[in-house]
Amino acid sequence: MAQRLTVSDGVSKKTSRVRVAVRLRPYMSRQDEKDEGPCVRGLDSQNLEIINWRNATETVKYHFDVFHGEQTTQQEVFLSSVKPILPHILNGQNASVFAYGPTGAGKTHTMLGTAEQPGVIPRAVREVFNLVSAKDEDEGWDYSIGMSYLEIYNEKVLDLLSPNSQDLPIRENKDKNILIPGLTHTAISSFSDFDKHFIPATLNRTTASTKLNQRSSRSHAILLIKVVRTQRALPHRQQTGKLYLVDLAGSEDNRRTGNQGIRLKESGAINLSLFTLSKVVDALNSGTAARIPYRDSKLTRLLQDSLGGSAHSVMITNIAPEYRYYFDTFSALNFAAKSKLIVNKPFTRETVAVPVLPVKRSREEHEAVGSGAEPHKKKQKEEKKSEQDGSSPSAHYHSLSEPSVMERLIALEKLMMSCQDRNRQSVLKDVAQSRKEIQELKEKQREFERKATLLSQLAKEKSSSKDEAAFKNTLAPLQRKQPNVTKPNKQQAVVQPMQVSQLQPLQHLAVVRKQSVCVTKEKKKLSDLVEPPDGKENVESSWESQLDKSVLNESKQKILHILNTGCLKELKGLQQIGDKKAKLILGWREIQGHFTKLEDLINIEGMTQKRFSSFMKANILSALGK
Repeated sequence: MAQRLTVSDGVSKKTSRVRVAVRLRPYMSRQDEKDEGPCVRGLDSQNLEIINWRNATETVKYHFDVFHGEQTTQQEVFLSSVKPILPHILNGQNASVFAYGPTGAGKTHTMLGTAEQPGVIPRAVREVFNLVSAKDEDEGWDYSIGMSYLEIYNEKVLDLLSPNSQDLPIRENKDKNILIPGLTHTAISSFSDFDKHFIPATLNRTTASTKLNQRSSRSHAILLIKVVRTQRALPHRQQTGKLYLVDLAGSEDNRRTGNQGIRLKESGAINLSLFTLSKVVDALNSGTAARIPYRDSKLTRLLQDSLGGSAHSVMITNIAPEYRYYFDTFSALNFAAKSKLIVNKPFTRETVAVPVLPVKRSREEHEAVGSGAEPHKKKQKEEKKSEQDGSSPSAHYHSLSEPSVMERLIALEKLMMSCQDRNRQSVLKDVAQSRKEIQELKEKQREFERKATLLSQLAKEKSSSKDEAAFKNTLAPLQRKQPNVTKPNKQQAVVQPMQVSQLQPLQHLAVVRKQSVCVTKEKKKLSDLVEPPDGKENVESSWESQLDKSVLNESKQKILHILNTGCLKELKGLQQIGDKKAKLILGWREIQGHFTKLEDLINIEGMTQKRFSSFMKANILSALGK
């Protein structure tokens, strides 16, 4: 029996504000023709300023927990922003680190880095193993570490450790913990073991090239490191800490990235999830919002514990100095300024196994064990007899009055009394609750004893008065049937066989004739419609047979030309082609090339054979009508 407890470790009553660090990427492109240079610069280790777009002679200043300039190394970012929150994981608390910013600002470099300059993720995992190995074995705790890795691509949760998996659901248990059923969880014992699983999984992440970034992340990637520590001695307490390392995809301006087709759909999903993230931050900061929109996006659902939850959170906002990134940088800084106002409430959750005391057996059970199989058979006979007599509540009484239930409650009471870390008032409250439950069980026991006694008395009365009851039962039917015998007219009025036999043949024949007429009519109609397979094809393509073949071929070539060379507006000008199908055609064209024949249109999502036939008929007849 396990009881879920909230344990005080000195910080459960405190709050933890979301720490925000801003990292400025080095200037990577040449100055433009206007010689405008960078639009943002750092002032000191916590302050920076950006040019005011309303008035170029003014600047807007921001203050954050940490500011990392262009010359800041990966090691400095990790030591100042990430390392301080990692010890909380070993105490059964959650921590979260996520990178935010526009596309091309260096989020993936900050989180992953390179072989020469590792990022936050490899450094954080290595530090977790160092913290575990530094623990003294005399403390009496055993540690185990596991990992899970997933991505959110087009609002689908995909397992990167198992590439063949489908979209995974997101669930929430009774303790308000976010779970993903079916997500792979791999145990790791060293950093090299982590590297062996993480590097192939990273290659499974969805990336693509845009005008602003050669290898742009098209999904949000979330790495989960779970540390479980178990107490060796009784009562075997178990504490679980989780570390979320999140590399968000960047917000994109499709006018500058040149996204089309599939890239445009990916960009829409990314921007929508980041917009929902902004709404969550606004709702948390308002303090008056009736609902926090965590469920509006898969990303915010998974970050529910990191923003406004129970995790120690750090957000690393990546920005670019180039003037062409000005509005993206300005929006990212405003979002970071709002995020640092969010307050989380970290706490430790642990599972305690309550010891089960040995249950004292009753005298009947001891006799049954000592005498072998005969008492067991006798007990089965008694149970069958009680079921026949209708004394099933007594069986229910035995199941409810098991000594183990009461013994467990007593053991729980003793454990609570021995707990010195908890508040005395809460201990007294729990003891009073356990005593109340014990009293309720005793009252139920007395109630079922009374019912069992009453049922046994009824059974004895029933067996003693069996002959008398049979005599009374023989007289009772005669007394009930006498009034019916004195009224034979009702039975004659109900039957009347002569009248029914005269009418039944006529009605039966009439019904049969009507059915035969209906059947013949239906048969004629079906025979008129049903034709051989060749005739059916001729009926479906009869409109094509009425047209001149040269005109028909010319119309098909025009449609094929529009499909291969037409822009979005020209594709939407075709019959039965809306905005969604036009974008899908552009995406298919970008990947597969031109359509070699019109029948290739069936490969487009949502275009079935029936819809293709209707599409051809509508467009050819429309062209001829013009």
